[in-house]
Amino acid sequence: MRILLIEDHEDLGEAIERRLRDAGHSVEWLRNGDDGIEMALREQFDVIALDLTLPGRDGISILGELRRSKSETPVLVMTARAEIDDKVSLLDRGADDYLVKPFDLRELEARLRVLMRRPAGQVTSVTTVGDLRIDLANGLVALGDRTIDLGRREFRLLEILVARVGQVVPKERLMAQLFNFDEDVSVNALELQVSRLRRKIEGSRLDIETVRGVGYLAKALK
Repeated sequence: MRILLIEDHEDLGEAIERRLRDAGHSVEWLRNGDDGIEMALREQFDVIALDLTLPGRDGISILGELRRSKSETPVLVMTARAEIDDKVSLLDRGADDYLVKPFDLRELEARLRVLMRRPAGQVTSVTTVGDLRIDLANGLVALGDRTIDLGRREFRLLEILVARVGQVVPKERLMAQLFNFDEDVSVNALELQVSRLRRKIEGSRLDIETVRGVGYLAKALK
């Protein structure tokens, strides 16, 4: 796939570019917002990975111009938590998905694969794990004909786990992704979120296994 990466942080950009190229993708890496929007409008890409804070035009401005130009290229935003209030705000501005920095490069790659599998023009990113249908763009989860009502953190927890099905996600990473930096949280707070999520998806073929002393592992049951 052809990916446009717009990121001004040298170390992060280099790591992302290397990871995606090693996975067989073609990557165009630009470090400036003005250059990024020019390239995005001139060339055809399968997906765009976009930082919000950039020299020149910022990521929000780039998103706006892309959508005003009727571009249907999926955009994954990479953001520090302080830069945006919530996912709904990002989606309203035209993003298809987002990742909060710092993130695992494997998760970034998985999210990009989900977006790249979307048919052109489709406005949601739906993935199926076991018998759960998860709409990443709209924050919806369904089991058969039943919609499962998840809180914001419960849905985010599910997102992180299903992006790495079959892999153990450390507790420390989950806590960093789920809670604000200024929140005084403990492992108990994470365990409470996991317990709530398990209860709500009970009866599905998605199992969330505790790996004692390490973290959690999501797996689809047959």
